[in-house]
Amino acid sequence: MHKLALSKAFTLIEPGPVVLVTTHDGTKSNIMTISWTMVMGFGAEFALTTGAWNHSYAALRASRECVIAIPTIDMLDTVVGIGTCSGRDTDKFQKFGLTALPGKEVGAPLIKECLANIECRVTDIVTRHNIVVLEGVAAYYDRARREKRLLHAVGDGTFIVDGRKFDRRKMMRAKLPPGV
Repeated sequence: MHKLALSKAFTLIEPGPVVLVTTHDGTKSNIMTISWTMVMGFGAEFALTTGAWNHSYAALRASRECVIAIPTIDMLDTVVGIGTCSGRDTDKFQKFGLTALPGKEVGAPLIKECLANIECRVTDIVTRHNIVVLEGVAAYYDRARREKRLLHAVGDGTFIVDGRKFDRRKMMRAKLPPGV
C-alpha cells in the first residue's frame, strides 16, 4: 500500500452519478451540474451538496423544489459545459440545445434528453455542510433511450462510466465461482 494524501481521500469514495439539477425562480429556469449526490435509504429521499456559489441555489432555496435529471455518457460535453458557465448570464437550455419539459408536481422543468428525471421538494437544508435534502414526488425513465451508462465524477477532473450491470441473484443461480 502507498500513502495517499488525505486531501485526496474523497476521490476513493465517489458519490452517486453526476446529475443535472433544474430550478425555476418564478421567471426563468436554470440548470446546474452536481456531482455530490446520495440516496438516503431505499425510498425517494436524496441529498446533494450545493450552496450560494451556484446561481441556482437561490431559486432552489426560495422555491424549495427542483428536478434531478440524470444524464448519460453521451451527454458528457453538455454536463461539463453546464457546470462551467453561469445561469446569471446564460440560458443553458438554449446554449446546450436541451428541451425543457414541464413538471407535473414542481415548477422546475424536466430535461427531455436525460435518461431519467425526478421531481423533488426540499425537505431540509443543512447549512453547515451545504447539504440539501430532497424528497422525490414524481419520477420518469426513458426506456426507449439506447444509452444508459451514467457518469461518476472522481473529483480530480476525471470521470468513471458505468459498465456492465450484474444481477447477483442470477449469478448465484448460475453458481458462478466467487469473484466472477
